[in-house]
Amino acid sequence: MTHLDRDEPLLAINPDLPIAAAAPEIAAALLSSQVVVVAGETGSGKTTQLPKLCLLAGRRRIGHTQPRRIAARTLAERIAAETQTELGDLVGYQVRFTRKTGRQTQVKVMTDGILLAEISHDRLLRRYDTLIIDEAHERSLNIDFLLGYVKQLLPRRPDLKVIVTSATIDTERFSAHFDQAPIVRVEGRTYPVEIRYRPIRDDGAVTDDSSAGPRHSFPDTVAKEFTEAICDAVTELTAAGDGDILVFLSGEREIRDAAEAIEALQLRFTEVLPLYARLSAAEQHRVFAPHTGRRVVLATNVAETSLTVPGIRYVVDPGTARISRYSKRTKVQRLPIEPISQASANQRAGRCGRVAPGICIRLYSEADYLARPEFTEPEILRTNLASVILQMAQAGLGDIAAFPFVEPPDTGQITDGLRLLTELGALRSGRSSEPRLTAVGHQMARLPVDPRLARILVEAARRGCLREALIVVCALAIPDVRERPAEKRQQADALHRRFHAPLSEPATAPGAPDGSDFVALLRLWEYLKRQRTSMSGNAFRRLCRDEFLSFLRIREWQDLHQQLRQLCTELGMERNREPAGHDLLHTAVISGLLSHVGLLDVRTERKDLPPRKRARLGPREYLGSRGSRWAISPGSALAKTPPPLAVAFELVETSRLWARTVAAISPEWVEAVGEHLLKRSYAEPRWSPSSGSVVAEETVSLYGVPIISGRTVSYARVDPVEARRLFIQAALVEGRWQTRHHFVRRNQAIRDQAAELEERTRRRDLLVDDQTIFAFYDARVPAEVVSQQHFDAWWRRQRQKQDDYLDLSLADLVVPEAEAVDADGFPDRWRVGEHELEISYVFDPGSHHDGVSITVPLAILNQLPPQAFTWQIPGLRAELATELIRSLPKRLRTAFVPAPNHAAAALAWIEQRPDVARAPRGDTAPDSISLSEALAIALRAITGTDPSGAWGERSLPAHLLPRLLVVDGTREVAQGHDLAELQRRLAPKLTQTLTRASRQVATTGATSWSFPALPQRHTTRRGDSELAGYPAIRDDATSVAVVVLDTPDRARSVHARGLRRLLALTTPDPTRWVVSRMSNQTKLQLGVNPYPSVTALLADCRLKALDRCLNTMGVDPWTIRDPERFAAVSVPVRERMADTMRAVVTYTGDLLGRYQAVQRLIAGRTGEIYDDVAEQVANLVFTGWIAATPDPWFGHQERYLHAAELRLTAYASNPARDRQPAAVVAQLEDEYADLVARQPEGPLSPEMARVGWLLEELRVSLFAQQLRTAEPVSAKRVRSALTALA
Repeated sequence: MTHLDRDEPLLAINPDLPIAAAAPEIAAALLSSQVVVVAGETGSGKTTQLPKLCLLAGRRRIGHTQPRRIAARTLAERIAAETQTELGDLVGYQVRFTRKTGRQTQVKVMTDGILLAEISHDRLLRRYDTLIIDEAHERSLNIDFLLGYVKQLLPRRPDLKVIVTSATIDTERFSAHFDQAPIVRVEGRTYPVEIRYRPIRDDGAVTDDSSAGPRHSFPDTVAKEFTEAICDAVTELTAAGDGDILVFLSGEREIRDAAEAIEALQLRFTEVLPLYARLSAAEQHRVFAPHTGRRVVLATNVAETSLTVPGIRYVVDPGTARISRYSKRTKVQRLPIEPISQASANQRAGRCGRVAPGICIRLYSEADYLARPEFTEPEILRTNLASVILQMAQAGLGDIAAFPFVEPPDTGQITDGLRLLTELGALRSGRSSEPRLTAVGHQMARLPVDPRLARILVEAARRGCLREALIVVCALAIPDVRERPAEKRQQADALHRRFHAPLSEPATAPGAPDGSDFVALLRLWEYLKRQRTSMSGNAFRRLCRDEFLSFLRIREWQDLHQQLRQLCTELGMERNREPAGHDLLHTAVISGLLSHVGLLDVRTERKDLPPRKRARLGPREYLGSRGSRWAISPGSALAKTPPPLAVAFELVETSRLWARTVAAISPEWVEAVGEHLLKRSYAEPRWSPSSGSVVAEETVSLYGVPIISGRTVSYARVDPVEARRLFIQAALVEGRWQTRHHFVRRNQAIRDQAAELEERTRRRDLLVDDQTIFAFYDARVPAEVVSQQHFDAWWRRQRQKQDDYLDLSLADLVVPEAEAVDADGFPDRWRVGEHELEISYVFDPGSHHDGVSITVPLAILNQLPPQAFTWQIPGLRAELATELIRSLPKRLRTAFVPAPNHAAAALAWIEQRPDVARAPRGDTAPDSISLSEALAIALRAITGTDPSGAWGERSLPAHLLPRLLVVDGTREVAQGHDLAELQRRLAPKLTQTLTRASRQVATTGATSWSFPALPQRHTTRRGDSELAGYPAIRDDATSVAVVVLDTPDRARSVHARGLRRLLALTTPDPTRWVVSRMSNQTKLQLGVNPYPSVTALLADCRLKALDRCLNTMGVDPWTIRDPERFAAVSVPVRERMADTMRAVVTYTGDLLGRYQAVQRLIAGRTGEIYDDVAEQVANLVFTGWIAATPDPWFGHQERYLHAAELRLTAYASNPARDRQPAAVVAQLEDEYADLVARQPEGPLSPEMARVGWLLEELRVSLFAQQLRTAEPVSAKRVRSALTALA
């Protein structure tokens, strides 16, 4: 700064302002004291005249601070205008990223934040000889810090003069802070102000009742009612006279809503203007420019102090403002709307008494006003101090607690600020009272943004994603550019959601969101950049308006980005040239938001509820740092698909804690930047054969949030002693490792030999315990061996010295009593006929594989006699016989006490009588009689008591029943204790196996007898085993195949159907002839059937006719085994076929006529009888039933349907009569259904099928006796048949 230029500026104090009278006193105070407190009321002129007074006093380097950017800019313009100089010459200003000063500037107006930033590189503030700290009564964080710093600075700068200006609010506190500095009071130039109270009632209306009770919180009214109250007040003031109106509002959205509502009033000669910090300079100047008519200025609390809006006669004070407040519980900075203090209310009222008597309408009651606090709580007592502490540490100001704040902050606030800086990695470890910055902290301190955002930029520069991070950080540093007006919220949200996923060209509705609101900001930036390039200024403004984007905030975003980018370049932080991946960006973002990481709480999801009800439970909650819980804001791209782990830029506390600007993240990203905060715990250390080391489950938590759970890590670095113990136990003792060391195979062979002895004899007292084996290895393996890798390295050296150093012997593994065990009773193989089956032993009581297991190849399954395997191996036969005796009913069991003695005597008796049970030479057990049958014979012979048929074999211990493992090659296909049941169950698989093995017999796709004669039994060899099967012709619908089945009965059944199909393929089809002779009635009856078509029904009738032809001729299909015999049968079949089929079709028509009658009776009716009859009819008449129903039952079906028809007719007249017989039938059919369900897959046996037809006959006897039954039948007879088959 230089001395005044040749053309002297106009520095005279305005004599019309009250401060003119106090100017000599202020000048005198400056001479006698370093600090002067000027207490001036509203309109005193202190803000504009004090700089001129200092210039007149010879001060030439004057710094003048203002709490707001708009105030700093307008004040500089005002002083320049009064001194008749160009802005930037004598008087200049500097706000964040904007500077208008020159070498000749002597008065620099700036925000208090700018002065704070200068401290970092000008500790003594030597560029100033005078500091004017204006509006000190606002007690912002920056002001309190400046006042404390200046107090420390004054002893080192005796030449520095300081003027602290304040409204007449608590000025004694400032004086006391500067050691009783003199106070100069300046009267304000104000006119009387009439206060009118118009509190908003609970219904939203405005009343002039000043006696309403006090409100201690913001009135709970909707925005529309609040806006209406403002409109009513404006209307009232308009009627009071000429003059402008100033309306205080809490934010830009409220200003926009109020502006629309006031403009809708259509007041004559009235202009509505907004005023807030983010407006452009030109738009702000409109408020101060001369005008005609009336203005209604809608302003935030920026107009409460500093700024003087000319021409204001009236004020509307809603009584609220947005107050920045830090939550100690959630560690979140909030910006709630709260009632203002009395001092702020008085400041607002004072704005309308500067030019003439004014009126202030307060939209709250007088009692509410009197109940409010006198002064606004200083910001330092309600905010996070991280930013201040960062600057203090950068400036090296020492102990924070000892810093001379006007009002020292709470210790908890200092702790929270230090904690945040520690979280961001900005502080070195050491004394918390005198924090020292890390390299990261020094970089953060030089960036004029919030510490969290500064940390993001520092990390982004390190990771090569600064270009993207600058865009995101600038967007986060300003209010959201996306607007959501209440009346068009859905439309705005729809347009904003475009950026949740990659945009197409042109921008349309995107695909599914990709999980990051930060990336959405990048897409919005690129979109705006493209649109701004291709559009004119006005078109771009219209685009912003139409797409609900704030043009002013976008411009601020762009300006901030340009300025921060330039600053980063100056600081040596290079931007990446190539686009960075989103993972790098998110990692950088996490570095500044570590305490905003949250884990999805799976407990908040009710999976037992259907999706619709689950959605009504509300948003899913996240477990946040230090026990907090938050949910993703509904406007986020992740609201509907919450990720397992997320990070949020902002946590806002309203009705709950909401997370805004959220991204899905990976735990590895958190680890990369949060290592200094992570807590690690380990659980479940265990041996891992795949890694050859001891591992544990690691849990990594961040402020109590488990970001990683159950991650497997090496445990040797955590506890090497325990890792060695687990290695020896698991790898060397238990053998759970992958290695090729020869000693391991040798030791395993010895251990298997010893273990097999226990398994066979079912004794657990023959082997030494694992601790003995552990001691063997523990004494030999060095202490430093903690993993397989360590062991391999050691063993390579040791085995060169002694190869058998770790070899076990049998004596090391068994106790001396093991020598008395007889191994002959526990053979390795079970011999039956020419087959030898492998036996394995497992001693594991309670498990499903406990006992003796015999491996049976599937190919020979049908050749084994079930009786042989009931005898068990010799070593367990006595125990099995004993348990069989104990399973008898008590009335029989008492004859065989003691059971072990009788079992031994019975087995000895059987051994001496080979005529009762004799095992073929070399076989393990007899195959002609079961053990229980032979045991019954022996006990009857010994005691005279016959236990036949009374054995409780189902209660036998599982290990006494040999388990048969059926294998096909190396694959197990089934297992069980009952060989006969396995043979039935695996019949289809065995058929396939036998067919594949009998390729010289099997064939497929035949439409005539084009294959050789079929033997009734076919044998072939497979390895060392002989396979035996029974060839048969199988029906494949359009052809036949020759297959080999496992049993003669199954082969007979398949062969009969296959021969029938072959006859159909090789004989003329009489269907057309039958149709031509069919009556019209039969045709009508056949038209309604369960078949896909009448053609399919007639084809089934033809198959039925073929069956009847063979039956009539007395031909057994099983005997037709060669082409000659088949040709001989075909001739008479061809002769009989037409008439037989005609008879079948005619009968089928009659049956379907009865079927249709029954269907008509049950159509549209509900009830048990109708359901029962419908089920009965469905079991009688279905697709394919004609050929599938054997004679004579097919011939009875029309009678069964007739009986059902009569039952329904009788029920209509007497429902009660049907109830008892229906209950009898229902019970028997349930028993029959249970019995059928227990049968193996495939056709039912003739005996089982007969019971089903007996039930139909029983229905006839119960519901239509007049039709008579085919044979005597009753419920008792049916139950006896069921019992016999059970």
